Amino acid sequence: MHHICAPDNVTTIAELRVLGVTNHAITTRCRPSGPWQRVLPGVVLMSAARPTRRQRLRAAITYAGPLSVVSGVDAMRAHDVDVPLPPDVLVLAPATRRLACRSYLTVERTTRPPAPAVRAGLPYAPLARATLDAARRVADRDQLRVLLTSAIGQCTVDELRTELDAGSQRGTAAIRALLTPDLTDDADVVPEEVTLARRLLRDTALPAPRWRAPVHDETGMLLGIPDAWWPEVGLAWDVGPRARHHDPRVWSTAGLTLVRTDRQRLRDAPVAVTDELVRAFAAAAASVHRRAG
Repeated sequence: MHHICAPDNVTTIAELRVLGVTNHAITTRCRPSGPWQRVLPGVVLMSAARPTRRQRLRAAITYAGPLSVVSGVDAMRAHDVDVPLPPDVLVLAPATRRLACRSYLTVERTTRPPAPAVRAGLPYAPLARATLDAARRVADRDQLRVLLTSAIGQCTVDELRTELDAGSQRGTAAIRALLTPDLTDDADVVPEEVTLARRLLRDTALPAPRWRAPVHDETGMLLGIPDAWWPEVGLAWDVGPRARHHDPRVWSTAGLTLVRTDRQRLRDAPVAVTDELVRAFAAAAASVHRRAG
């Protein structure tokens, strides 16, 4: 059997057969107690661990074929738009492909397959297309506004309207109603918590952070855009409402520290907040030093 080269440990049964792996060996290794698992029809993850989001994306593209692209929220995040991940993955495939939705994967066949934007080795829809594909799946008007305003800055209202006009008009009335110049104004508003956080930091000895900078894990996947970020020690600080979906456990898995502070504590206990932040910075710096040593 030849050496198996599988990006993100994802491959196909067909590729394994070409490399000399027998059907019996594949079946044996994909048993519940085995070292591999089938994640989609014909697609194998060469690991028994729970698939990462990136591995789910790789498996989706592998299943849907070489002309498919990831769209929706995953593609928005690939363009550094920090919105919460849904449980499912959306992939666009050419209309000529006969593919069913499977497991965590939603396949949308399209007569307008977009040219892919490749990020860290995976093909994604352009941001305007991805945003509108995600928006059509949001029923709540407030959530829809947050989704659209999150994309503004990386793309414009005009670009979104142009993409909206080019696609299917089904289910777009609520989106069209929100795509006005006011949406840009909403996107430019700095939350009160962030303004207060900036003031608090001036009274500490901490170095100046980067404000609203995207942070990625080692595979290139967006972890999020924290309100403040100290890359030299891997410390992030969330205070504003848009980052409430960040999970400290996810950041810890990536070797980073995330501190979350709500509005009430910022206002009522500023000394305690800054003390906590200084301690977190010192601990993160010590951790970096230990790893370097």
